[in-house]
Amino acid sequence: MTASCITQARPEVRALRSSKIREVANAALGRQDVLPFWFGEPDEPTPEVVRQAAIAALQAQQTFYVQTLGAPALREALARYLGGLHGRPVPLESVAVTSSGTTSLMLAVQALLNPGDRVVAVTPLWPNLVEMPKVLGAQVETVSLAFTGSGWQLDLQRLLDALTPGTRALLVNSPNNPTGWALPRAQQQAILAHCRRHGIWIVSDDVYQRLYYADRCAPSFLDIADAQDRVISCNSFSKAWLMTGWRLGWIVVPPPLLPEISKLIEYSTTCAPPFVQSAGCAALAHGEATIAHTVERLRRGRDHLQQGLQALPGIRPGAPAAGAMYTFFRLEGLSDSLAFCQRLVADAGLGLAPGVAFGPEGEGYLRWCYASSTERLDEGLRRLARFLAARPLVP
Repeated sequence: MTASCITQARPEVRALRSSKIREVANAALGRQDVLPFWFGEPDEPTPEVVRQAAIAALQAQQTFYVQTLGAPALREALARYLGGLHGRPVPLESVAVTSSGTTSLMLAVQALLNPGDRVVAVTPLWPNLVEMPKVLGAQVETVSLAFTGSGWQLDLQRLLDALTPGTRALLVNSPNNPTGWALPRAQQQAILAHCRRHGIWIVSDDVYQRLYYADRCAPSFLDIADAQDRVISCNSFSKAWLMTGWRLGWIVVPPPLLPEISKLIEYSTTCAPPFVQSAGCAALAHGEATIAHTVERLRRGRDHLQQGLQALPGIRPGAPAAGAMYTFFRLEGLSDSLAFCQRLVADAGLGLAPGVAFGPEGEGYLRWCYASSTERLDEGLRRLARFLAARPLVP
């Protein structure tokens, strides 16, 4: 491809940063000797009941277009599920089915943002969510969590000061990828009240809300927001229901916004595949046992990895994560996490995500997805220990 062809893309697209997680992983995908902890997905398969629902749907020839906003059975199931989860009704006219949680987030920013709009994001953060507004020409400013001995913490006043009048939207992911931080209820209430006063939209990435270690569900803006509040919740079947490859999600918006979301779905994916939506219905109907099993397995993995990392010199894992499936730990003396992860996978066969992938405030850190067996985690710890012993960062 010639340079003249490349420059036909819009400047906003050319300026997007590529995924540094993928940069590490793509060079080693297919290598059987690599232990991959770089992506955010459990290593267990989708439950049998969910897979069988999709097979039955295919055999019933559910291969045609369905409603843009989602098959009625799945939308109704989602509305019931969300109402029970959050203790207040979630109307059907607020819910749309999407082709992945990532799609939900992109729909949200497409619906809200104009070129030049100011957006504030709480970081470190999954890079896709920081970059999506930039596709629309919006300007993203960040407020970083602080790494403390008691875990990652948000300076609430600093965030509120950043949410000035004229700010179009706040982007927040809680429980958070990569840190495992979860937004406490009191801070959530203060943020919602502040955004109400100034007419600021809240776009909440809730994909990890069920992967929470203190309760059935992490505190959510849907617990406290009124139907007309400027709150959008984006979610996915990927993590809690072990369905990463299915690409099925949903979005909850104020009812007046749903017709606009419908247009955007029509002009992007048309609809989620009907047989995948049947699998989603089965997940909602039968998935609570899977979620409970997954959360307990993740808790064991988190604690096991935490103990193992604390035994290695130069590593500061901080406090155990409140939710999600990651340990985001500091490695003393590390100044180029991307190069370190590339060497780690090439020389030790260990795949971790570089902290800089989650923003400049993540430099010096590494992300380890602990959604795996303790045996695999132990082998990963052994490989990391050998690597560090051979190549010490700090003399």
